Amino acid sequence: MAELRIPSLADEVVLLRRWRERDVAAQLEAFRDPLFERFSDWAPHTEAGARAYLAEQEQARQAGKHIEFALVEPEDDIVLGGASLNNVDLEQGRAAIGFWLASHARGRGVATHAVRLICGWAFEDLRLARLELTCGPDNRGSQGVAERCGFKRDGVLRSHIPFKSRRRDTVVFSLLPGELR
Repeated sequence: MAELRIPSLADEVVLLRRWRERDVAAQLEAFRDPLFERFSDWAPHTEAGARAYLAEQEQARQAGKHIEFALVEPEDDIVLGGASLNNVDLEQGRAAIGFWLASHARGRGVATHAVRLICGWAFEDLRLARLELTCGPDNRGSQGVAERCGFKRDGVLRSHIPFKSRRRDTVVFSLLPGELR
């Protein structure tokens, strides 16, 4: 699989760029937020873990499987959150979108803008035929982002993934070319 190049993605609300070593402190602070912890169980909790995670993500990008973006303020480069295009399968023409926000960035449309930018790039440049967005049934914020971007709810996968020492259902949304709002 070919390496995923890092595109230039920005609008008036958010700039998506490569993660940098100096972002680790902001990332770790965001991962300690109670709302983040409620909906996620994958975040590193130490500087060493965060640096290892960045290295793993770079390897996945080079392998053409995954690309992580830092979401930052366009003017002052303050970290607002993160987003990704993951489970990339160019042969099958599909991938998944993921995102999270720091507490200070919520309620400003940051995630919606970031998801729109990534989806536009994925459809136009990568020529994908389907994007998926998944979240827990109680994650109303992520479901709202999906709906504002034009994703359609496909359904619920029962007992889909291990999550915090039990199993969790997953709501699945999909977006096809021409549906992005």
